Amino acid sequence: MAIAHQISPSDSLHRPARISRHRTASTKLTEAEYAQIERIAEGRGQWLSEWVRDVLLAAVREQHRPQAVAAFTELQAIRLLLVNTLEPLLRGEKMTPEQFREMLRYVKTNKHKAASDALTSYMQKGVDQP
Repeated sequence: MAIAHQISPSDSLHRPARISRHRTASTKLTEAEYAQIERIAEGRGQWLSEWVRDVLLAAVREQHRPQAVAAFTELQAIRLLLVNTLEPLLRGEKMTPEQFREMLRYVKTNKHKAASDALTSYMQKGVDQP
């Protein structure tokens, strides 16, 4: 059972007017989860819906921050390097310094595409693809 938030006269003085929005994103929570987020929102002087919106939009912005994108791209670069160098080494093949430098050039050239492909895969399927 959801707890309705009572609006007191002081609420209307401290909270900004609502902006008309037409789309809804919803989820179901346990009573304990609901109480927890309600306490946080009230502690910040926000309507519960405003706090939830802020948290969701902050998560979206976080995904597109240049630092996050750069870190994810470099993580994909490490993955490319490991996958492409460990397999031949595990088969007992040797890698010359020139082959390794060529592999580094390959990784540098392809890391952005690998990161983009990985993000697209996660967004479309929600699972890690081999």
